[in-house]
Amino acid sequence: MFVIPTRRILVVEDEKDLAELVAFNLKKHGFQAVTVGDGGSALRVVAQQLPDLIILDLMLPVMSGLDVARQIRTNPKTAAVPILMLTARGDETDQLAGLSAGADDYVTKPFSMKVLLARVTSLLRRTPGNDTDGSILTIGPITADLGAHLVMVDGQDTKLTLTEFKLLAALLGAPKRVLSRNELIGRVMGPGVVVTSRTIDVHVAALRKKLERAGGMIRTIRGVGYQLLDAPPQAEGSRAVTADSSSAPL
Repeated sequence: MFVIPTRRILVVEDEKDLAELVAFNLKKHGFQAVTVGDGGSALRVVAQQLPDLIILDLMLPVMSGLDVARQIRTNPKTAAVPILMLTARGDETDQLAGLSAGADDYVTKPFSMKVLLARVTSLLRRTPGNDTDGSILTIGPITADLGAHLVMVDGQDTKLTLTEFKLLAALLGAPKRVLSRNELIGRVMGPGVVVTSRTIDVHVAALRKKLERAGGMIRTIRGVGYQLLDAPPQAEGSRAVTADSSSAPL
């Protein structure tokens, strides 16, 4: 298994036995692990020392995991920290709610510890400091520095989550080419990670919103996937793309 030593992981889980079990296995595989049992404590720990990744339970006392994720994503200092959400609810609606709040990936309870560690490893492989490609890609108003994990739109810094950045990089690396949802899942989430195609739709919707006018460059190809245009559509075309880019299953 690929292991990044000394990476610091914050485990936010109110079930003490489960939190200790997760922390034990993380430490066994070479990670540092800190555990807290509620959302407020999680936000304080994140503010004191930025973790490399957060394992976040969806159902927490007082402040839900969704609210914790939203606060982390709205703070520029913490917005890029990868979030792996744990949920006891297996239905798609709850999973998509977590992704919409800013989670990069999710694991459904009860889970295999091997699966959890594999997801943690996959996310950490995609974080800054593990990329060998220092390319700078520019298409239209969008510029992405792959090595520095920076995105500029019309010269303005744009904060993206880890998964949103990887999604944009995949599209920038294949301009005008139609990428299927399965291909994007492989490029963005990593090999062997099983998620629904709706997961990609949710991340695309969030990415479009953050790119503002340039978001119209991401075109939905119904029944297939997505394509990056070489410039934002004109006003009339933009309305057409918006109507065509619903995050509903296609």
